[in-house]
Amino acid sequence: MPTPLNKQAMVDMALANGLDLVGVANIERFAGAPERMHPASIMPNCRSVIVVARRIVRGNWRGIEEGTYWPTYTYYGYHGLLNSFFIPVGTYETSCFIEDHGYEAVPYYPGVPETQPPDGTLRPGAVAPNVHLAIRIAGVAAGVGEMGWSKVFLTKKFGPRVRLAAILTDAEIEPDPLIPMGTLCDRCMACVGGCQAHAIPHQREGQVVRIQIEDQTFEWGDVHMGRCTLGFHGGDPRVSPFLHKTLPGWEFDVTKQDVTEDAAYKICWPPTFAAWRRTEEDPSGLLVEGHNEIMRWGGGAGAGSYAIEGSRGCMRSCFDHQERRGMCEQTFHGGPFIRRPRWILPCRCGEESDEA
Repeated sequence: MPTPLNKQAMVDMALANGLDLVGVANIERFAGAPERMHPASIMPNCRSVIVVARRIVRGNWRGIEEGTYWPTYTYYGYHGLLNSFFIPVGTYETSCFIEDHGYEAVPYYPGVPETQPPDGTLRPGAVAPNVHLAIRIAGVAAGVGEMGWSKVFLTKKFGPRVRLAAILTDAEIEPDPLIPMGTLCDRCMACVGGCQAHAIPHQREGQVVRIQIEDQTFEWGDVHMGRCTLGFHGGDPRVSPFLHKTLPGWEFDVTKQDVTEDAAYKICWPPTFAAWRRTEEDPSGLLVEGHNEIMRWGGGAGAGSYAIEGSRGCMRSCFDHQERRGMCEQTFHGGPFIRRPRWILPCRCGEESDEA
């Protein structure tokens, strides 16, 4: 016999299973969302969307920030174990808790809209696959945090150091209050200055994205996702010593590129995943050996992804600023995250490093 679902008991279950933050949105807050990004397209009788977050350990970035060690962020803080194991355990157990009380629960692994193929519907009147929530917007709708200027999700406790997931349910659960825009992001533009790919527009440029949830408007910078992807996934020689090792003499300036996000993936991923031929010059035969190793070490549960740039502006510069300003609840004995002039490599592979 089903028993009443207590919201606090559900939150306690989520926290007990390793999740750090929990918020709830009612389905009405998704009014106006595109059909292929709407919770009701996955679960037609969805009444509540529970958004959960688990922290990214601050030290995951230390090796990249110092320019000494890369795998930790991919494996523990990006798409490896954090997204593919640590968070799903909590969402699964919380979903079981909800179903033990007689309500259906759909644990949602956060996908990305660019994976939606141009396919038709599978049955009359249905939405075409694949449906993916905009997980950060869902987090805003659930009151877990706020969208920062760089489109990175911010929370009161951890700043941008979180990954998100969700649970859809037909249970009607009291929604959490929205966090008004400007509560967590002070528009300092540290993300703009820290992004070596020049992917984030300055506020004065007026390039913004806006959405409406209930009576509140939320906005953030219209990020150039092609440059962002080139920088993050190893297309930028200034943040990848592995390109300098593999391709001495090659030159590529990401800031001058105007490609789509999908095109940027096509540029970055084949050299990472593919091999050519083994020679004395290149015994491994891998196109970019360092990127390939990080992808293999950091895949975790078949995740098959990797990070090279490590969110230099949108996350590291952001949480360094927030911590210095006392805007994060979690603090650290060692002081600021950025402790010395930051390294940056030249666009031409093989040349000596600069600092910036």
